[in-house]
Amino acid sequence: MKDNFFLSFFGIFLIILLNTSISFAQQDTLTITLDKSIAKALANNWDMQLAKKDIEKSQYQIDEAYSNAYPRIDFTGNYTRNILLPVLFLPPDNLFNPTPNTQTIELGSKNSFAATLGVTQVLYSQKVNTAIKIAGEFASYSEAGNKASKESIILAVKKSFYSILMAEQIVKVTSRSYESAKANSENVETLFKQGAASEFDLLRSQVQVANIQPSLIQAENNLELALSSFKNLLTIDLNTPVKIVGNFSFTEIPPSVLEIANVNAVGNSPSVQQLKIQESLLAKNVKVEQSDYYPTLAFFGQYQYQTQDNNWNLNKYNWAKSFMVGLQLTYTLFDGFGRGARIQQAIVDQQKAAIGRSKLEEGLKVQVLQSILKMNEAKKKIAAQEKSLTQADKALKIAHTRYSSGVGTQLEIMDTETALTMAQTNYSQAIYEYLIARSEWEYSVSIN
Repeated sequence: MKDNFFLSFFGIFLIILLNTSISFAQQDTLTITLDKSIAKALANNWDMQLAKKDIEKSQYQIDEAYSNAYPRIDFTGNYTRNILLPVLFLPPDNLFNPTPNTQTIELGSKNSFAATLGVTQVLYSQKVNTAIKIAGEFASYSEAGNKASKESIILAVKKSFYSILMAEQIVKVTSRSYESAKANSENVETLFKQGAASEFDLLRSQVQVANIQPSLIQAENNLELALSSFKNLLTIDLNTPVKIVGNFSFTEIPPSVLEIANVNAVGNSPSVQQLKIQESLLAKNVKVEQSDYYPTLAFFGQYQYQTQDNNWNLNKYNWAKSFMVGLQLTYTLFDGFGRGARIQQAIVDQQKAAIGRSKLEEGLKVQVLQSILKMNEAKKKIAAQEKSLTQADKALKIAHTRYSSGVGTQLEIMDTETALTMAQTNYSQAIYEYLIARSEWEYSVSIN
């Protein structure tokens, strides 16, 4: 009796533990929609993190450019041990050297200490002024690049998300086909035992089940691979179970929206905006190179504290102070034609950027047109497959009825089953193609 009590208690404990484990597993499953996927990718995606670092770097580059306009303060401290002191030569036969021979007088002491504080402030420099303007505009360039990265990531997320939905549809279609073939085989086996079906029909039905099973395994593997790729894109741990919630259906874009977006596609493109800013930056870079033909004027000041002595009695050293200020004008008279060559290189870079922008704009127009053509093609496929799907489903029902009535064959059932599976697959494929084409169109016209 006591043993039965403990067994019952232990059994209840295991049931509770099992239910708790299932509950925790369910809590660990990440349910995610398309909007949540995009938000998570923009927050955690590796490329997005790199883009954010580029923006952060651009802010420091601005600070660096402005640093050339601020005063430069340097401190220098040095100690010199004069092994052999420098000398001053005194010519013979004069008031300081009445001898007939040239005499030398040692200068300085064995130990020399000096501390110098220097200040330099650029008063005029064409290069510094232009560099500051470039730095300010570079922040806009980085922002446009960040937006372009966002658009690319959103497109990648949409494609990955729809790939999962497509893979799920293929698994459903293949599973339904497998279960249908299995049920048909079981029905044929029953009829065979009753003498109402031939052994050939039974073997054909069993082979049909065996042939579909590998396709089901492959479909399930493709779904798992699509999920893994999706998790990697969103930086989700591969061991985390994910449930995708999305609408795998066809929704047509209103013609008015299409028309407006197509017209504004080039103007709204962050990649085009980035290249425009790059052109402006390279134009300013030409001015930077041309600034070498202008002089640079700077103010400088220097305060020095120094002493010399032959001993190490530092507290008895006689320290001397000096202070000076001045202006320095610097101008390069000739540099071997280097300035002219650098200016021409900068001009060529600017021209290349202009050509690259024109190429991108024309390519973008082609992308928009291509996306629209793909959407139209997918819409026609969807309409055709909807009709085919209805016909295939009806044909399968008729085939089963004919076989049950003894006037049909097992081959008819298998053929119509295959046709239905193909129709369902083609229908899902057409919807997938439309969703991908629509995502590419949204990316091309920058309405994400």
